[in-house]
Amino acid sequence: MRRKITFLTLFLWLMTVTFPVIAQQKADTTYTFRFVPQKDMFYVPWNGNDTELARLLECIENNKATILDGKLPLLVDGYCNSLGSEAENLATAKIRANRVKSELITRAEIKEENFITRNHATEGDFVTVRLTVQVKETAVTDAEAEARRKAEAERLAAEKRAEQERLAEEQRKAEEARLAAEKAEAEKAAQQNTLADTPSETKITTDYHLSLRANLLRWATLTPDLGVEWRICPSWGIAVNGSWTSWSCSDKDRRYALWEVVPEVRYYMGEKKVWYLGAMFKAGQFNYKLSETGKQGDLMGGGITAGYQLRLNKALALDFNLGLGYLNADFEKYEVIDGVRVRRGNETKDWWGPINAGVTLVWKLF
Repeated sequence: MRRKITFLTLFLWLMTVTFPVIAQQKADTTYTFRFVPQKDMFYVPWNGNDTELARLLECIENNKATILDGKLPLLVDGYCNSLGSEAENLATAKIRANRVKSELITRAEIKEENFITRNHATEGDFVTVRLTVQVKETAVTDAEAEARRKAEAERLAAEKRAEQERLAEEQRKAEEARLAAEKAEAEKAAQQNTLADTPSETKITTDYHLSLRANLLRWATLTPDLGVEWRICPSWGIAVNGSWTSWSCSDKDRRYALWEVVPEVRYYMGEKKVWYLGAMFKAGQFNYKLSETGKQGDLMGGGITAGYQLRLNKALALDFNLGLGYLNADFEKYEVIDGVRVRRGNETKDWWGPINAGVTLVWKLF
């Protein structure tokens, strides 16, 4: 019986000694505030930050005297790993930590010197605040704290993966939109280039211009020929050509002189407006003496013309044409005796058939 009393007394004494030690045991209390990746703004209602802030303010209020005395500092750790470089992550982590401290200074009325701050470029996008407070009843074991920390790390990793997937999807859509825009621009440019490369004969919408003309066949026979054409609209044109020459040889025993004026009205046909039909009139005078007998007189006639214009570029074209109709020549015959023309009679001739031909160089002036 005495041994039982002694044992009970010893047990009560041990409990009296050890209980204050357990009651005064200290443990870390951690509060986590989450931030949007790549951002430094502290959104209090976002992602549970309001609940965590309320818990922290309650803890500060319960230990405010100890905190203000400097005996219980608030350990603030800022984290950021969503930016491109370590320097950027550390700078953003510092800003995040300062924003949380500013919130606590304002709401809990504590001071800057009550904090110990560190910044990290790892783990995630959050800020933690830790206080080492006395455990009054039941202390959270190290295993439980580690489990909470692991669960928080897994949650943050999941959020980071979701954010990366979202950014990747946005980048993919932006790339698809960019490629579609480039394709549309390329198709538009190709269409414009096709229109620009189309031969000029296909573009006849507003072909109003004045052109200078020279019949190369006439020039080949030493008969200078010049003219103009006015396209009053894409389908209709008015042309006038004039020829003149005068030369002699063998002491003026051989002579070739001529002048002609040929007005013409043309109608251009087809989609490209390169084929045409026309009506022409011809008038002039001539003086030929290529043998013993010379002929000098007037000519007049007219008929229809047909032709084709081969456009070489925007300014130049070749005009191939042939005129069929009637031509009247009224002339005198003469011989030259001792340098004097001696008249040998009159004659009139009518001609049905080709009365005009040309390979004409056309130069568009405007």
